[in-house]
Amino acid sequence: MSRIPLGVLDLVPISSGSNATEALRNTIDLAQQAERCGYTRYWIAEHHLNPGVAGTSPAVVLALTASATSTIRLGSGAAQLGHRTALSTVEEFGLIDALHPGRLDLGLGRSGGRPTGPTGKAPSAPATIPVVDGRAPNGLRIPPRFSFERLLGSPRIALQQQLLHQPDARPQDYGEQIADILALLRGTYRSADGIEAHVVPGEGADVQVWILGSSGGQSAEVAGRNGLRFAANYHVSPATVLEAAEGYRAAFEPSEVLDKPYVSVSADVVVAADDETARELATGYGPWVRSIRTAEGAIEFPTPEQARARVWTEEDRELVADRVDTQFVGTPGHVADQLEQLQEATGADELLVTTITHGHADRVRSYELLAREWQRR
Repeated sequence: MSRIPLGVLDLVPISSGSNATEALRNTIDLAQQAERCGYTRYWIAEHHLNPGVAGTSPAVVLALTASATSTIRLGSGAAQLGHRTALSTVEEFGLIDALHPGRLDLGLGRSGGRPTGPTGKAPSAPATIPVVDGRAPNGLRIPPRFSFERLLGSPRIALQQQLLHQPDARPQDYGEQIADILALLRGTYRSADGIEAHVVPGEGADVQVWILGSSGGQSAEVAGRNGLRFAANYHVSPATVLEAAEGYRAAFEPSEVLDKPYVSVSADVVVAADDETARELATGYGPWVRSIRTAEGAIEFPTPEQARARVWTEEDRELVADRVDTQFVGTPGHVADQLEQLQEATGADELLVTTITHGHADRVRSYELLAREWQRR
């Protein structure tokens, strides 16, 4: 399976007892280690108002990691377009590409609060691959669908949207915004009045444009219709990963970039020399996911002792079950087997792994062990 590339998705997590400065230093070090281990890509996620996540601006973090690495591809996973313009996005990545040409992936996401049509919901077709007793035909766990309505209706999320947007600003239609970004990159942009716009630096930048999505809705459709690469988020919404990949492939139209669909799929993993150690390192994952799902914002990643001290309710367990049950935890061989299962079920051309542990050395070791096992296969 080493022919299937592995990439890294980094949320720039802050561990309990640490701070954002240390988290950013850890990210730069991890990018260097990922490059040494042979990972194909290193992506930075974007999150806001989260006490335990320092990745608020992918472009800024990418500029820092680009200066500290030389060969690994670097990208956003994803830059959220709901609160930025096509021009600002192309300008930011154009600046980085000017100094580090040919290494950037411009991963784009819809983000919460964006209008998706008259109903307020993006259309989404169910997957045709049968799921029986929570399993795909090859055994991959596909849990029940999680409802994000609780998050979207949170006062904290509303405040986040308020702070991210200019007063009275309305996000541009997602499909139109993607079209504007592509036109600005290609140098073909024209306003409704026929006025040209040329972005320097940015126009002609040698970047790969990706669309990230969690379902078979608008993101998958936009990626397919424009002939772009698509990243499906098993680690965010494992219940809908099959429909996301299918929806993209069904909408795909060949482009100057791709003549056939190209899919990456993400997964949460923790690898250690033995199963017991891996499970111990992953202990903080449940409380961390809970803090996100309750809309309080990602907490600083707890130690195993702090995680075990938390009192859990049945509601808490139900809130995180889909994510905890689909995290791949164990020895290098066991986790690699699960990643192969994910790749087989989704037909992924690449896989993207995200690992969070309290200790940075444990996180680096997890990536090292997985890379070694993956290259052995």
